[in-house]
Amino acid sequence: MVLIPKKTKKAILEHLFKEGVMCVKNDPRACKHNELEDIPNLHVMMVMKSMASKAFVMEKFNWMWHYYFLTNEGIEYLREYLNLPATVFPSTLTKQRPSRPQLSAGEGGGDGGDRKGKGWGKGKGKGKGEDE
Repeated sequence: MVLIPKKTKKAILEHLFKEGVMCVKNDPRACKHNELEDIPNLHVMMVMKSMASKAFVMEKFNWMWHYYFLTNEGIEYLREYLNLPATVFPSTLTKQRPSRPQLSAGEGGGDGGDRKGKGWGKGKGKGKGEDE
């Protein structure tokens, strides 16, 4: 049995809620967690195992790594546990804004829609600049 301080558990759960996902190496002897430098890997493993047993996270295991994904029930639980408003969401559920505005179909570069006379396609005279 591992005793985990409340401060450590809260830091782990805050990080989980902020990111929406958590990766944990399956090595209880590892000193520190790879994302949370000041928290032992064993503590992160035990907190995430507890969250998985309550179905607050979905667990995937691959090549000595555990991947945990927050579920809707887990989001509700963490909002209550961390005293967060209902308007706050994990970063995996927020839409990312595009870095530059997207161009509509008629604007900008590209070859448009008219490919006549550009050598595209195969067939009898079509696409080779001949009139139809």
